[in-house]
Amino acid sequence: MQIFKVGGAVRDRLLGKPVTDVDWVVVGATTEEMLAKGYRPVGADFPVFLHPKSGEEYALARTERKSGRGYGGFTFHASPEVTLEEDLIRRDLTINAMAEDDQQNLTDPYHGQRDLEARVLRHVSPAFAEDPLRVLRVARFAARYAELGFSIAPETLELMSQLSDSGELEALTAERSWKEISRALMENQPQVFIEVLRECGALKVLMPEVNALFGVPQPEIHHPEIDSGIHTLSVLEQSALHKQPLTVRWACLLHDLGKGLTPEEEWPRHIAHEHKGLKLIKAVNARFKAPKDCQELAVLVGQYHTHGHRALELKASTLLELLQSFDVYRRPQRFEEFIAACEMDARGRKGLEQRSYPQADYLRGAATVARGVAVQPLLEKGFKGPELGEALKRERLKALKTYKEASAC
Repeated sequence: MQIFKVGGAVRDRLLGKPVTDVDWVVVGATTEEMLAKGYRPVGADFPVFLHPKSGEEYALARTERKSGRGYGGFTFHASPEVTLEEDLIRRDLTINAMAEDDQQNLTDPYHGQRDLEARVLRHVSPAFAEDPLRVLRVARFAARYAELGFSIAPETLELMSQLSDSGELEALTAERSWKEISRALMENQPQVFIEVLRECGALKVLMPEVNALFGVPQPEIHHPEIDSGIHTLSVLEQSALHKQPLTVRWACLLHDLGKGLTPEEEWPRHIAHEHKGLKLIKAVNARFKAPKDCQELAVLVGQYHTHGHRALELKASTLLELLQSFDVYRRPQRFEEFIAACEMDARGRKGLEQRSYPQADYLRGAATVARGVAVQPLLEKGFKGPELGEALKRERLKALKTYKEASAC
């Protein structure tokens, strides 16, 4: 039995980056031997075990063969005869197909270290094209390592394009797709993920609603970058620069989908794009089974982001309706994330990235004022049930009018 550290742990050590998760491959062992040493089995499809003390994953060296469509369409074979090189060749990229023993002696049959030094993301073998999930994975790695100057090898990009055209992407499950998308959005340059998907033709398959934004103009006076797709990428970039959470980044990606539905004869204006985009946002949410908090914020940002930009101009009654829509009394964090998404939208414009966004503090102040209206005096006056709700609404409206007048001075 020989044990090797493999994949990302080796890659990141060589890059001088922190190593968080460690994967191990065991060569020359059987399932029975692993169980006898106290390892606990966890793999339903192939032999993966948890170390009895560390809890880290140890997988028996294995080969795989394509047997169906999609990410799960593979037959695995694990036995003591499978070599380390045979196990590594089934991996996606050369930089992920390296291994090292406990003395840090490197096994690198597919020149991953050379590609690390050259800053190239390159597939290990033609078998790359058998797994459609790898299109998303490579795009995610491109986003992760863009700041280090990595690019995708032309021949790998060509295989990704072939996969995008093959119909295999449609066989991916929502869960697997979302796992890659959500991880990619949390990288330092998530816009690169979208750019790569678009370049290889995957974006029009996975997110045609986002793909449709490219080439759609906006009024230059408000959007110097003009192109709606470029604007979306810039908003996503800003969300990463400002360390926004996944909910905000997802909303930033989807906030302008309605602009893709505007007839060409109406360009560059996009009247009511907020309302038109709601059905598209809901469709994308459902397609990837995004978490509930991501879904809710994306819909609300899509519907109300222009309200955010016009906050200082809104009537007190409209401002109250906005606050009510977000349930700022019970869910203040969601409204804070809405404000953040609006600010990223405003900053995601060419040449305006550093412009201040006074609407943010104004909206926060309005929420504080509305939340500050006490219920107890109304109860003491005898209000209850629906009448209490209406009385509370009147008091909040009165408070917001006073706030608006004071802010204007």
